[in-house]
Formats: sequence, structure tokens, C-alpha cells
Amino acid sequence: MSADARDNEADGPEASARAGLLREIEASGAFAADPRWRDAFAAVPRHLFVPYYYVGGAGGYERRWGESPDPRTRERWMRGAYEDTPLATRLRDGVLLSSSSQPSLMALMLAELRVEDGARVLEIGAGTGYNAALLSYRLGEENVTTVDLDPEITESARRHLEEAGYRPAVVTGDGARGVPERAPFDRIIVTCTLTTVPRAWLAQCAPGALILAPLATGLIALTVRDASHAEGRFLETAAYFVPLRGSGRSEPEEVVLAGVPRRARDNDRFRFLLALTRGTLDPQEAASLWEREGMPGRERYGITLDAGHAWAWLDEPEGPYAWPLPEAAG
Repeated sequence: MSADARDNEADGPEASARAGLLREIEASGAFAADPRWRDAFAAVPRHLFVPYYYVGGAGGYERRWGESPDPRTRERWMRGAYEDTPLATRLRDGVLLSSSSQPSLMALMLAELRVEDGARVLEIGAGTGYNAALLSYRLGEENVTTVDLDPEITESARRHLEEAGYRPAVVTGDGARGVPERAPFDRIIVTCTLTTVPRAWLAQCAPGALILAPLATGLIALTVRDASHAEGRFLETAAYFVPLRGSGRSEPEEVVLAGVPRRARDNDRFRFLLALTRGTLDPQEAASLWEREGMPGRERYGITLDAGHAWAWLDEPEGPYAWPLPEAAG
């Protein structure tokens, strides 16, 4: 079945499903920082970027496919494509390699970029291409660059983007190294989890640029002063993404929480502190600090990078609570 035929057949379900998704995103408050992103989500069809995806269940993953010969299965695929949920799009040996992020979180991140018309944006992590399409709609495809390490992912993203009518620069390469040939950038948006902030990105940013990235289950918004200096605070929102590959680092192992009170151990805000300070702060010390300081949320933490160091902090960069961040490889 051709894409046109599939779209025509699913016109009704797609229209109502997309309208429902827009209502959910609006109700979440994700557009609050920049309501103009609503037009992008209304215009860019998500289903074109997820021709198939995987839904986890008791027996493993179920593959939903838009080319299924069964019209009921195709309708389930279409409606699933417009649910406000992340969709697993690429697996290898049972390991998630790529996904289409939760639309309301995508909307919040795009709104928090606070872009101006004509801003040049680098996206780290091409995924399905959906986020690059939203950026292209708002800013013009000539101002958008997206990069991913996996050539299968970039080829798939490029194909989806072209089907939707967009042709931003899609680059195959190590996202930790940025895309220097397309610099300078006014914004960098990251759609994969980091353990630190690669220095290469700062050198590719215009002064005053913003980097918005998932780190330690939160979203850090860094303002770049120059190639050696950046600083910013975390948003209060939780964020969970697939890890950045190609950075030369593996994900940290799970910390041992023996002796940590259950009220801390089961609290998402405490687990953020653990992720942020892993390797530098003992979990029991972290629990004591967290309770002593009033169980702080993500918005009280920040990150500073200067010419020689990178560190995370609570409340103030030069305050009593600061923890070194690892330096990115390469």
C-alpha cells in the first residue's frame, strides 16, 4: 500500500488523533514558554516519522506497522502514533537504540529553547527526524542541522523528513563532536542523555547561545558565554532519554542504596541528585544533604563550565555544595 493510499484511508483517525494530541500537549502547559510551537505540532504529521514502532508487553515487544494488511491494525498504529508517549523505533538484541520522544516533552523542550526567527539550531540525536521537522517548520530547513552516529538512523530520518517535505542538513557523525562545518549555532538541543557537556559544543556556539540537554534525569539549560564558559540551571521537569553514543563513556552503574531511607530512595528528586553526583557523593551522604536542604527539586541545581573545570552545584555556583562533572572524551 502506498503512503498516499494509507494516508487517505486513515484521514479520519489521523485528524482526530492529531487534534487529541494537541489538546493533551496544551493541557500539559508545554507550550507556555513559546505558544508559537503549537502551529508546528499542528502542521507536522508525526505518523510519517513512525511507519512502525514497538510496544512493550508481557511477552516482549509488539511491532505496530502502518503497512499492515489489516485495517484495524493500521488504525491502532495510527492512533498510537498520536498518543502522548515515547515510541520505541529501533531495537538491537532487545536494547533500545532510538525512539520518538514523548510529544509533550518535545514541545516543552522546543518552547524552552526560546528561539528567534532565523536562529540556527543543531540537534544532537536525529531519532526519527520528527523533531528536526518541527524545527524546520518553525525556523526554515536551511537553519536546522541534525546529527546521529548511526547511519541507519540518519538515512531513515532523512527519508522521513523528505516524505514530510523537509530537507534540513542530516549528518552522520559523533554528536559529542558537534558539526563544526555548520557552525556557529544559536541553539543546541539534545535528545539523548548525557553524563557531561562536550566542550566541542561550546566552541561551535555563537556568544549567548543556549544549550538544552538531558543530564542526570533532568534538563539543563546552559547559556554559552564563549568557547570555554557556560552556565545554567536545570528545569524542574524530569527527562529520560536514550544515552548519547559515541562519547567514549558508558552509562554509570546503578548505585547501591543500602542504608538510604525509603522516603529518599523512592523519591524522584532524590534519585536526580544521585544521578547528578554519582561517583563523587556517597548515597547516604546524598540522602543526608537532600533532607537537610529541604528535599530540593531539580530547579535548584545548576552546572558551570569554565576554562579548566566543569561542576554541578546546588543553589549557587560558588556555594558550599558543588560536585565535579566528568570531562567528555575526545
